[in-house]
Amino acid sequence: MIAAENAHSVNVFACFDNEEVGSGTKQGACSTFLRDVLTRINDGLGFSGEDYCRAVAKSFMVSCDNAHAVHPNHPEKTDETNCTYLNKGIVIKYAANQKYTTDGISAAVFKAVCERAGVPYQVFANRSDMAGGSTLGNLSSQKVSLHTVDIGIPQLAMHSSYETAGVMDTLYMIQALTKFYEMDIVADGDGVRM
Repeated sequence: MIAAENAHSVNVFACFDNEEVGSGTKQGACSTFLRDVLTRINDGLGFSGEDYCRAVAKSFMVSCDNAHAVHPNHPEKTDETNCTYLNKGIVIKYAANQKYTTDGISAAVFKAVCERAGVPYQVFANRSDMAGGSTLGNLSSQKVSLHTVDIGIPQLAMHSSYETAGVMDTLYMIQALTKFYEMDIVADGDGVRM
């Protein structure tokens, strides 16, 4: 975000705490912290409550976490037609139960961001017969409802003491997020403009 230059948008970077214990703390993604900060920014700029609601409705959030790559020791844990790999690009994550908030619109927007940044992307969905995780996107959306895409860097052994990720994917993420923060992305009644 610091490396990006954007004179058209108010960029916000939200970093939450306590994900591993459910995000229900005062500083977690399920708290009012993000809503409170955005309201204060809105008020500080002299805008009304209606202006705030319109700004949120036109906004776009990237929920950035990690993603499950195919583990060579446990390939059975991944759907064989829906695989992601290390150093092959950022993962756009889907879940039918909305544990990941990606939908058709948000996926299209983030794919365009990746294409403009010149970085590859992959697509992931949890196996339908196995319980999957969640991200902060669907939790924070309970307090601030806006267009959101869930993305991540593919990794092996998520939540283990030795998580493994690819160096190239880290570079891809930096490039894509820099491009995201430089863009003027506006959701309106006709879709999303960039």
